[in-house]
Amino acid sequence: VNMIKDDGTVIHFNNPKVQASLSANTFAINGHAENKQITEMLPGILSQLGADSLTSLRKLAEQFPRQVLDCKAPKPEDIEEEDDDVPELVENFDEASKNEAN
Repeated sequence: VNMIKDDGTVIHFNNPKVQASLSANTFAINGHAENKQITEMLPGILSQLGADSLTSLRKLAEQFPRQVLDCKAPKPEDIEEEDDDVPELVENFDEASKNEAN
């Protein structure tokens, strides 16, 4: 069972138990619920989406390339700073292994 909320998230019940009161026209869904983004549920959820949800999905799809472009690679200055944490090599291990062989 998937309950699609207005903010684009989905309440997903993987193994739901359903109880019904037909006289009161009421249904209750029990089980372990997970909150997921609608994009995590694709493509299986497409058949369950209404017109409003499809419009929201289209808006999300338009925003996705912008988000990718907004993510920038680390600046070269930042990379060099990370290299400062690596210790300098002070011995030649090949020479030491040659001496051990003799």
